[in-house]
Amino acid sequence: MNGQAVEWVCSTEENMYEYLTSKLEKTGTKTPTLEINDDYKGLVFKAWGTCFNERGWDAINMLSRTNQEKILSQLFSPEGDLRFTMGRFSMNANDYARDWYSCDEVNGDFQLKYFNIDRDKTTLIPFIKAAQEYNPDLMFWISPWSPPSWMKINNYYSVVSNEEYNELNPKLDYLLFEGNDKKYENQFPQKLAVNDYFIQDPRYLQTYANYFSKFITAYQEEGIPIKMVMFQNEPWSYTPYPGCAWTPEGIIRFNEEYLGPTLKEQHPNVDLYFGTINTNHYEVIDEVLSNLTQPETFSGIGFQWEGGQILSRIREKYPKYKYVQTESECGWGAFDWGAAEYTFNLINHYLGNGCEEYTFWNAILYDEGVSGWGWKQNALIRVDSKTRKATYTPEYFAVKHYTRYLTPGSIIKAFKPGKEDRLPVMLATNPNGEDLVFAGNFNEQSKTISVKLEGKFLNVALPPHSLNTFKVK
Repeated sequence: MNGQAVEWVCSTEENMYEYLTSKLEKTGTKTPTLEINDDYKGLVFKAWGTCFNERGWDAINMLSRTNQEKILSQLFSPEGDLRFTMGRFSMNANDYARDWYSCDEVNGDFQLKYFNIDRDKTTLIPFIKAAQEYNPDLMFWISPWSPPSWMKINNYYSVVSNEEYNELNPKLDYLLFEGNDKKYENQFPQKLAVNDYFIQDPRYLQTYANYFSKFITAYQEEGIPIKMVMFQNEPWSYTPYPGCAWTPEGIIRFNEEYLGPTLKEQHPNVDLYFGTINTNHYEVIDEVLSNLTQPETFSGIGFQWEGGQILSRIREKYPKYKYVQTESECGWGAFDWGAAEYTFNLINHYLGNGCEEYTFWNAILYDEGVSGWGWKQNALIRVDSKTRKATYTPEYFAVKHYTRYLTPGSIIKAFKPGKEDRLPVMLATNPNGEDLVFAGNFNEQSKTISVKLEGKFLNVALPPHSLNTFKVK
């Protein structure tokens, strides 16, 4: 029992992804930080994924063909670094499109005669097909950031005006709150919209449901299978870039009466999830879920950003749904070690709290990672547009610490959040039966953990500000 080999991968800001060794011992050096119990079945993890955006495609095309192939292989090949098996993309433009567009901007086209994915055929579809070259079995899910502008009460793609980044008439901002000044401390958003920005007329609602169906069909014809739909990206982000505010009543009406039935009839193999939830207003999400007359409308629920704060409470009350993480937080364009630690901890939080899938945002961007609407964001790979060279960011290695080892079919058995002691730990078992330990130390000093693995102990001192993965051979 003494001396059983343990493969250890350690990353610090000065030395990324260093291979070390450790061993299991008969006794623990302290009270176990975590332990695996054979009687606990755990949660089966299903997929790692990333988003396909136009500006990511632009970044890839700045590189030589050789480097493009190398990066795509590292992201999507079953033998690569990150091994993504799932992709997310937007129906219509999102904030990492080059600019606004939708698949049908012809006002009043209720028959969707002019619907097309012509623009996607020049950007997103080539990006996706390039990834499929390395993994033909990739599966996909979608959500819109904004419906076509003519389907909204302000007839514009954004929710609020911004003189620098859009041309929306500022007078229309009044529609959002209608003078309601009630604020919520320590909650996002501080004020809740009083209006659905999607027109709540049956003709519009059914046309939009049909729009989803036509989009799924169009991508299927391109050889891109969509397995899951969420009705809206971040219904509680009131944005100057593409967005759409919804109320609980509007969410229930559209999903239960229109989108759900339309998908069931026309695409019965596509799951409808409630998401993406980006608010920590527990009462709002509970209002939707508790007032569904057909709870089976949703197969699962997706969380991102502030929504992650209420994930455990919602899952406790509604245990029958499947849970997924829908967008890893993108920061503010720092591309630094702090972003790596933050993401490592975020993965610990979502997987530990029951999410069976995890989607990263932009895998690759260029220069400062700026969106078409002025937001600088992080990415896993950064391209210099002048030198046309790619850099793997610290966050890339933080992700690799998980994706390289926690393969689909692995069982997540226990976790400890790192909020108080800055020592997040997670235990899992991969499909080969090998035990895995993921541990971060975000402190200025070395910290010792002791993990009990079926009667044996992994006792190890984690270097300061380090990310660590252990595999028991």
